[in-house]
Amino acid sequence: MDGGEKFDVMTSSPVERLVLRMALPPVVIMLISAMYNAADTYFVGYLGTTETAAVGVSFSLMNVIQAAGFLFGHGAGNYISRALGARNGADAEKMAATGFFTAFFAGSVITAAGLVFLSPLALALGATPTILPYALSYLRFILLGAPFMVSALTINNILRFQGNSFLGMIGMTSGALLNVFLDPLFIFTFGMGISGAALATMISQTVSCVLLFIINRTGKQNVPILFRNFSPGKTAYLDILRGGSPSLLRQSVMSLAAVCLNRAAGPYGDAVIAAVSIVNRVVMISGSAVIGLGQGFQPVCGFNYGAKLYGRVKRAFWFCLAVSSVILAVLSVLGFLFAPAIIAAFRKDDAGVIRVGALALRLQSLTLPLTGWIVLNNMMLQTMGKALPANILAFARQGFFLIPLLFTLTPLLGVTGIVLSAPVADLCTFVLALPLGIMALKRYLG
Repeated sequence: MDGGEKFDVMTSSPVERLVLRMALPPVVIMLISAMYNAADTYFVGYLGTTETAAVGVSFSLMNVIQAAGFLFGHGAGNYISRALGARNGADAEKMAATGFFTAFFAGSVITAAGLVFLSPLALALGATPTILPYALSYLRFILLGAPFMVSALTINNILRFQGNSFLGMIGMTSGALLNVFLDPLFIFTFGMGISGAALATMISQTVSCVLLFIINRTGKQNVPILFRNFSPGKTAYLDILRGGSPSLLRQSVMSLAAVCLNRAAGPYGDAVIAAVSIVNRVVMISGSAVIGLGQGFQPVCGFNYGAKLYGRVKRAFWFCLAVSSVILAVLSVLGFLFAPAIIAAFRKDDAGVIRVGALALRLQSLTLPLTGWIVLNNMMLQTMGKALPANILAFARQGFFLIPLLFTLTPLLGVTGIVLSAPVADLCTFVLALPLGIMALKRYLG
C-alpha cells in the first residue's frame, strides 16, 4: 500500500470498521504486555511477599522508562500521522529517524545514571530495609535493558500512528511471550530468583526492539527509520515535546504517585506494598483493552484531523467511547465479584495481602467505567496537538488528586486511606475531564 492508498483508506473507509482494524493489534499488544508485566509479579509471588513487594517498588522505574518511550514514540508518531494526512512524507521520515535515535540515547542515559546511583534510587522508590536487597537485584537488569525498552516503545508507536499497528504487534508480542516463557525458566529452573525475572524482562525487551527495527526496515509501506534522516534540532524536539509531553507527564507523575504509594504503605508492612502492587497489575490488565482501543483511534484521529475531516474524528471518538464503556462495565463487575480470588492467584498463602488487595480491587472496580471518557479525551487532544489541555488531563489523576489524597487520607484512615485514594482520584479526574472533553469536541471539531 503506497502513501496515496493509505491516505484514501484512512480518510474514506467506514470509521467504525477502520477503528476496529487499527485497534486490534494495539489491544493485543496492551493485553499481552499487561499480562507479562503481571507475570513477573505472579512468578515472583512464589518466592515470597517481600520479593513481590520488590517488584512493586521497581515498577516506578519501569514507568520512568516507559515515559521516555512514550515521549518519543507518541511525540514522533503524532507528528508523523498528521504529516501523512497532509501528504508530507519527507518530514515524516525525518521525524521517524529523529525520534528513534534520540530515544535510544535517552535510554542509555537512564541506564548510566541508574547504575551509578542504584542504591539511592531503590530507596527513593520506596524500598524498605527488608525489600532493598531484592529491589537492587531486580533494578540492575531492568536498567541494562532501558535503551532497548525505550527504543522498542518508540518504534511501535511510530508504526502505529502511521496505520501499521499490526506490524508493531508482531514485535511487541514476540518479546512479551518470550518473557512469559523465560520467567519460570530463569526464576526456578536456573535458580536465579528475582534476578531471573528482571533478566527475562531485559532479554524480551531487547528482542522486541531488534524485531521492530527489522520490521520497519523491511516493510515497504513503513516510514523508514534511516540514520541519514536523523535531523535533531529545536523545531523537531519542540514538535516531539508537543505531541509526546502528555504521555511523558502522565507516566512521570504515575511513577511519582507509585513512589508516594510505596512510602505511604511502607510503615504498614511489606504485605500492604505487595497488595497494592498486585492490584496495580490487575487494574492495568483491566484498562489495557480500552487503552488499546484508544491507540487504534489515534491514527484515525491524526490522519483525519490533518486532512480537516473533523466529522470523521468525532464519529470515531463516540464509537470508541461506546465500546469502551461496555468493556469497562463488564470488567468492573467481574473485578468486584471475584476480587479475593484474583488477589489470591498471586499470593494465596498470605491472608494479609489478600484482605488488603481484595478491598483495594473492589474499590477501584467501582470507578473503572469512568476511565473510558478520561483516556479517550486525553488521546484525542494529544493526537490533535493540543498540548495544554492534554497535559492538564494527563497530570490530573496522579498529580492533582492521587498524591494529595495519599498524604491526606492515609494519616486519617491508615491502610483504608491508602486504598481509597485511587478510586477517589478516578472520580475527581472524571469530574474534571467531563467539561474539558465537551469543550474540546465543540472548539476543535465544530
